[in-house]
Amino acid sequence: MLRLGNREFGAHEPVIMAIVNRTPDSFYDQGATFRDEPALARVEQAVAEGAAIIDIGGVKAGPGEEVTAEEEARRTVGFVAEVRRRHPDVVISVDTWRHEVGEAVCEAGADVLNDAWGGVDPKLAEVAARYGAGLVCTHAGGVEPRTRPHRTTYQDVMADILDVTLGLAERAVDLGVRRDGIMIDPGHDFGKNTRHSLEATRRLNEMTDTGWPVLVSLSNKDFVGETLDKPVKERVLGTLATTAVSAWLGAQVYRVHEVAETRQVLDMVAAIAGHRPPAVARRGLA
Repeated sequence: MLRLGNREFGAHEPVIMAIVNRTPDSFYDQGATFRDEPALARVEQAVAEGAAIIDIGGVKAGPGEEVTAEEEARRTVGFVAEVRRRHPDVVISVDTWRHEVGEAVCEAGADVLNDAWGGVDPKLAEVAARYGAGLVCTHAGGVEPRTRPHRTTYQDVMADILDVTLGLAERAVDLGVRRDGIMIDPGHDFGKNTRHSLEATRRLNEMTDTGWPVLVSLSNKDFVGETLDKPVKERVLGTLATTAVSAWLGAQVYRVHEVAETRQVLDMVAAIAGHRPPAVARRGLA
């Protein structure tokens, strides 16, 4: 059972986390949801299309202009409060590695801290424990936030992923974070080249076999682009194919840009796996 905010999700219930970037320089939408009005419209659309979690980020993952903790909080805290006011039942996640920002957004109503940089600030898990928030424990290969991998090597990439994420998860439990609010994330692209991310996907069952809910953040990432030689705006099909494989191997939470398309993929995989009945059944019944 996964419990986030006031929502509970069964073991075979796929969960969509919709991305809302409060940044002017997002790699995907170049700041389309930086201002409040389009960002709130994006939330409305994502919830209507089936997202249970809204993931709000105030700093783009890649290199770029420096964003201080104060500026990151300015971009996210008030927005979290407004989304909470408008959507009391939606799960609000904030993509941050800084404990100062984590504290401020939890005060504003956030339910989950999405630590995409692998515990680089160890105090962030302490904040999650103090506020009863969920926590995403990610493998980022030990790189500094907002840096790209360079000549990254692993003797066994999945062994490293398991060692790091399970260690972060158990540390979080020891600090007082609820066990049923913790997710582990292989960290596609983070501290990894394309072959590492492909192998992490291929061996994802090794993560799901641990019993921890697995979150995957696949949406339009560079490993999809390099695999298919496609620019950012032409990576949806590759993303959805990777989503289907991840669902078959047992991932539960999907951080995405395309909510409606992802919902269909997850429903189809769940039906094939026998976890969900068809929406309608007419053929061959009369």
